[in-house]
Amino acid sequence: MTTAQDLAIVALVVATDKPVEQGELSLALAGAEVFDLIEARALVVADDRIVPNAQAPTGDRLLDEAASTLVRQEPYESVEDWLWRRGRGLSSAYVDDLERIGLTTRPRGLRIPLRTGRTEPADSETRRRAEERWAAGEPVLATLAAAAGIADGPAEDTEELTDDVAATVLAAVGDAVMELEAVRQRKAIEDAAFDNVWRGF
Repeated sequence: MTTAQDLAIVALVVATDKPVEQGELSLALAGAEVFDLIEARALVVADDRIVPNAQAPTGDRLLDEAASTLVRQEPYESVEDWLWRRGRGLSSAYVDDLERIGLTTRPRGLRIPLRTGRTEPADSETRRRAEERWAAGEPVLATLAAAAGIADGPAEDTEELTDDVAATVLAAVGDAVMELEAVRQRKAIEDAAFDNVWRGF
């Protein structure tokens, strides 16, 4: 079980009551993968750069895919650049992968994205572990979930995160999510201005 899988499962559980934006969730999942790849010793974070180690299979298809795409030339890739590149469409990839390995169910014949809440985690030991970790308020998972809009805010004990690497990755996720929201707001303003111009003719 990985942090990214836990986050995807929690998102699916919460999405039945509260829609989860795919963009924010994808960025948070990319951040979760950084933690999983650190644990698998596939990379280290030095300053704000992702430095790959010798590649070894993790046993997880999406994590192995992520490890294979790490930039392996100096000056390497910043954590934030990784989030934007790796995060593209990642929430859908996790929905598909969880379904592929039998951890989710959805109505037959429907391929509906996460935010609709139609895909649900199957009753499994994996789901129970993810929900236990969520209920316990594990700081990294709670902070990633807050960034993805799954929770209103991170758990109170996230202040106990004294690890510089964890702080760097979580800050990058938070910055990327804020940037995504700023882009959305600019687009909404531009679209509204464009509509007003056409109304003037």
